[in-house]
Amino acid sequence: MVASGGRIPWWLRRLTPDDYCASVLDVDPRELTAKGIRGVILDLDNTLAPWGRGKPAPELQGWIAEARAAGLACHIVSNDHGPRVRYFTQVLGIEGTPRAAKPAGRAFRRAMHEMRTLPSETVVIGDQIFTDVLGGKHQGCHTILVVPVSDEEMGWTRLVRRLERAVLRRLQVSGLLPARPRRRGDGS
Repeated sequence: MVASGGRIPWWLRRLTPDDYCASVLDVDPRELTAKGIRGVILDLDNTLAPWGRGKPAPELQGWIAEARAAGLACHIVSNDHGPRVRYFTQVLGIEGTPRAAKPAGRAFRRAMHEMRTLPSETVVIGDQIFTDVLGGKHQGCHTILVVPVSDEEMGWTRLVRRLERAVLRRLQVSGLLPARPRRRGDGS
């Protein structure tokens, strides 16, 4: 529920993504460039692929190609360790930063430096409110929350997801986040 007088509590604003999509594939790169976005920071685990496993799907490779064709630079920022991040960056042909310690800002700033973008020209896409959205918002970036691609997660993340679900419900009840994530081409 929004605070009295229609004011949104500061802490809820910090956790509110600018958009909510079913997956990275539902984000239209042309819409991003039309909004002045030049760089995309992507989370890895449960955003691009299931946690700790999987490889870049052909559809994801196609999305990266579409993003590049739209003039967007892409950079993976992940709390995962180096080998998995390196594998994804090599296959996708983009840069990446492992061991990011999100939501801390150092890795976000590094990615923007490498992409040569300002925070106002950068979007952070990820599946977690307390790492991706909070970290991106703290840097002044646009943020897009996506639905996790898998239910498998580290033990700590499973605990944090409980709190995240409560925040998601609060955002939806307050009208700050739609009840359903947007799908590409659905017009919502």
